[in-house]
Amino acid sequence: MPRCFARMILLMLAAGLAPAAAPAFAQSADYQAKFARYLQARQAYEEEADAYWNAVIEKRRLRNAKRRDHLPLTLDDYVLTQPPLYSGPPRPIDTTTPGPQPEEKPRIPVIADFLQAAAERYNFVPQRPASELEFKRAYAKAAAAAGLTREQIIGVYAFETGGNGGYDSQAGVSTTRTRAISPAIGYNQLLSTNSVSILAEHGGYILSALRTKAKTAAGPAKTALERKIDSLKRMIAFARSVPDRWNEHDRLAKTTAAGFGIHAAILDVDIGPLLQVQKLLDSVRFARAKGYTAPLSAPELELMNLTGDGNGFEMVTMPQALREQVPTANFFQQSGYERNPVARRTATVAGLIADMEARMARGAQAPGAKDLAGVF
Repeated sequence: MPRCFARMILLMLAAGLAPAAAPAFAQSADYQAKFARYLQARQAYEEEADAYWNAVIEKRRLRNAKRRDHLPLTLDDYVLTQPPLYSGPPRPIDTTTPGPQPEEKPRIPVIADFLQAAAERYNFVPQRPASELEFKRAYAKAAAAAGLTREQIIGVYAFETGGNGGYDSQAGVSTTRTRAISPAIGYNQLLSTNSVSILAEHGGYILSALRTKAKTAAGPAKTALERKIDSLKRMIAFARSVPDRWNEHDRLAKTTAAGFGIHAAILDVDIGPLLQVQKLLDSVRFARAKGYTAPLSAPELELMNLTGDGNGFEMVTMPQALREQVPTANFFQQSGYERNPVARRTATVAGLIADMEARMARGAQAPGAKDLAGVF
């Protein structure tokens, strides 16, 4: 027995501790040593990552300034290295502490959380479709009315869901996995912040659509629509309770129960299709406002859907020579990049676009995409 360990046991006996406590003490010491090594490695990585992502932010700020001055962009306007990856030891498990272990990242809400918040805050229970095909019909009808093309809708759906996703698909959640990697839900994987932002900016349009439908309804269907309209009005009021800025909407969506409840509306067969279509329509209008008059292809629309209108449009209009060298990380925030395996795997803008085209082609052949194409 090592001398220091024997001395430790003697001290424990002198203190009145049972010898059985010695293994637990040793386990705790081992955990502390592993945890110290983990913290050291993690701190070194985070310092490197902070420097990288701060450089991405600064380069983006400088590009925005050059665009305002109508100056051309060059390779020097981008971070040309790939983001650092954490390669140190994992966070150790403390076997001497009962109960769940602390998590490195906060838990992302799942559909059950959104539904609970909607019921408690807005007395709202989304009207679920009788079938997946019913939701697809409503989605296709809303998309066609907005002027979106069949190619755009099928392409985005095929990329975001693999061609078989349901109206209630959440990123990272499956029959074998209950932990979400994002609050993104639906055919074009709408974020909870998108739901808040769209209601703040276009809530009147969605209310008008529901009121029009209520005028031709009768009996229980009319009563249900009227209740839905009342809940939606309160959601819109909450979404508009802050300045119309992404960061403000993001805070509501991610840190308040009322914000969680708004995202449940995406599951409603009347509201959900309108929310998702509006997100894509906003991207089309953004490109037109920037002077891009050609119809957006499905990959181009998806670039804007995936990374945000400003970032996506920059990639849409980027020369091929730059696309082949500029890392995709330049168009993401750190958290979004780290939870997006496609962005990490494809490395460059050209790689991302090529991957999109291939995934769209494959996904379009899946049964879910064919069903959506059939009702468009």
